[in-house]
Amino acid sequence: MDIEALRHGNFAALGTAVEDWTGVIQRLTEMEKRARDDLRAKANRANWAGVNASVSREFINRTAGEFADAVKQATSIRNILRDTRGELVGYRDELNRAIDRDWDKHLSVVGAKGGGFTVYVNVHPEPDGSKEAMTLLRDELQGILAKATESDSTAGQVLKALANHAEYGFSGGPSYEDRDAAADAMKAADDMAKIVKKDPEDRTAADLARLNARLEKYGQDPLFSERFALAAGPKDTLQFWAEVTDRYAGVKGSKLEELQDLQKNLSLTLASATYSDSVPMREWKHDLINEGNTNFRADPANPLKGAVGAIGFQVMSSLMSQGKYDSEFLDEYGKKLLRSDMAPAGSAGMNTNDVWTSPDQSADMVFGKGNGRDPMTGFMDALSHNAEAATNTFDDKSVLEHVLQSTRYTDRGESVGHVLEAAVTSVSFGEVPTEPAPHSKAQVEIMRNVMHAVAQPGSGADLVDKAMGASFGHMAAAYMPEISRSLAGQGAESIFLTNSADGDGLSSPTDVRRFLYEVARDDNGRAAIHMGESIYTSSLLEAHISTPSLFGGPTSQAIEAVSHNAGLIEGIVGHSVADAGISADLAAQKSENEAVKAQGDFFKSVMAAGVGVGSVALAPQNLSGAMVGAAGGGFFGGIVGMAVDRLMGGREMDGALDNALYVTGQGLDKDLSSARVQTETSVEDAIKRHDSDLPVDGTKDIVRKSMNAGWADSDTNLEDSSARPSS
Repeated sequence: MDIEALRHGNFAALGTAVEDWTGVIQRLTEMEKRARDDLRAKANRANWAGVNASVSREFINRTAGEFADAVKQATSIRNILRDTRGELVGYRDELNRAIDRDWDKHLSVVGAKGGGFTVYVNVHPEPDGSKEAMTLLRDELQGILAKATESDSTAGQVLKALANHAEYGFSGGPSYEDRDAAADAMKAADDMAKIVKKDPEDRTAADLARLNARLEKYGQDPLFSERFALAAGPKDTLQFWAEVTDRYAGVKGSKLEELQDLQKNLSLTLASATYSDSVPMREWKHDLINEGNTNFRADPANPLKGAVGAIGFQVMSSLMSQGKYDSEFLDEYGKKLLRSDMAPAGSAGMNTNDVWTSPDQSADMVFGKGNGRDPMTGFMDALSHNAEAATNTFDDKSVLEHVLQSTRYTDRGESVGHVLEAAVTSVSFGEVPTEPAPHSKAQVEIMRNVMHAVAQPGSGADLVDKAMGASFGHMAAAYMPEISRSLAGQGAESIFLTNSADGDGLSSPTDVRRFLYEVARDDNGRAAIHMGESIYTSSLLEAHISTPSLFGGPTSQAIEAVSHNAGLIEGIVGHSVADAGISADLAAQKSENEAVKAQGDFFKSVMAAGVGVGSVALAPQNLSGAMVGAAGGGFFGGIVGMAVDRLMGGREMDGALDNALYVTGQGLDKDLSSARVQTETSVEDAIKRHDSDLPVDGTKDIVRKSMNAGWADSDTNLEDSSARPSS
């Protein structure tokens, strides 16, 4: 920094800027609160249809999120400006004190051309010790100027990075308390990139430990992640991970845990970096994707290693299982990866595993389960953490068909199940929803296509066996409104309430029945269907009992329809179990109990967040008063929680009987009885909770008869749509 600029600096304008940004933060905070509590809340409760369902709601939600990012970015800018101004004022005062102090020692300081300065003795003859004094003053002033220069230049770098991070809108991530925090993050990024680019022979375990610690500390910091990614470079980053996984292959114990942690933190950091929309980062993402087919050999000189190391897609996908990557990046990455995965000839999904295997390849890209050679697994994991990108990917029916069928020939089934959950529910895998997310038309179409694939005679059942049963069950639970409308047929819209953009989109009752029938063969899938049906049924019963005006007819008629539907769904599940001979021994019963417990815990955790899976956006916008609040939560009152508690406790089984046929028959009777008691108790709870005039005994009798009829109809319906052992 120019000594004269600092010496005579007037930082009043900078102080005014700090005050102005403080005012901006206050106004943005108020706008963010209104956008969050008013605009977004109303948008999520609205009964959108057509284009509005997929465009307007998403636009409003994105806009509300932009206000939150704007508050963070404005706060960071204000804090950096305030901190920099304070530092520069302090350095200016320190500089002037030093100059004034040494004036008494007959030393003067003048600026020189180019920003430098000269120290000289201003009296003759020179006093003793003048040369030493001049040297000390010069060094002191240079030190002050160096600190001021660093403060000024790093502030400029940080502010520029914040401004460039997003081409449009605002930069998300944490807000910075001061300039030092932001500058430290950027310096750490440069230092860590040097470790990545280091010669593998010189890179030590201590280097990796230091890298892991910094990635853990700063990985979610947008300035750090972008700076790190750019400084390391896409190709060197992939080469680095190929080398690390090769060198430490087979480690165990604490060392394995450390490397698993490093893999996670590197994945999280790169995910954060993809959200930058600066020109250099756009080039970085483009270059990274172009390395997808590059052969990365960890040790080319080693004659014992094959000619094929790890392909770029394998390396990058192994670093995508953690974190939420940017949607546009995932879209572009996926297009090129899927082009390779879908290349083999034959029916959908066939021979896809051969694309990523080679006889002389020994690469193991993950520290833990599997070897990471199937890049689709890591990519599916990445999509499952970004529901928007998942929906975009599977909106292409050919991609959906290929990925589903490819699970027959690969071990990617579990990851595919997770991403399909995200694609049709808007809830990223591993996250708990915080507000209702009504299904868009595109999501309903994806769900319809999944159901159709699973419903295919002979081949569909195999998909449920590929570690996807629980996911299919969760999807069925989330789509109970649409499933119920499909089974009930046209004219039941005011009974089976939903806020779906395409509530009647599951247009094939045959596919719906066969899907439920096949998924019910899996313990976790079956338990999830039970939970979803119970949640939706108890919600509907409470809705109609508490607000009779929802249905333009006698409330008893709505209760009859809801109960018949519950009997139909539970009957499909029960007959599926019976036809397969499931629960014929103690091991099977133990497995089912464990599944009921696991799925019950899952649904209770979701409901604890205020959103009922299976009854998302249950009630339309035209409700008023307390019902609107209940609809906003996705389920009504406490009836749902009580229903799930009963289901978890009531599904316990006592033991196996010797006669398999008797066990099967006894199981059907028990299933019907359990479902009937569950529904009767829910209607009784709702009547009492809302002080309804409906007679308890008479209403429970309607439930009993209707569920019996629905159960009986399920057997007839299945005879018409499924090849069954009892046929």
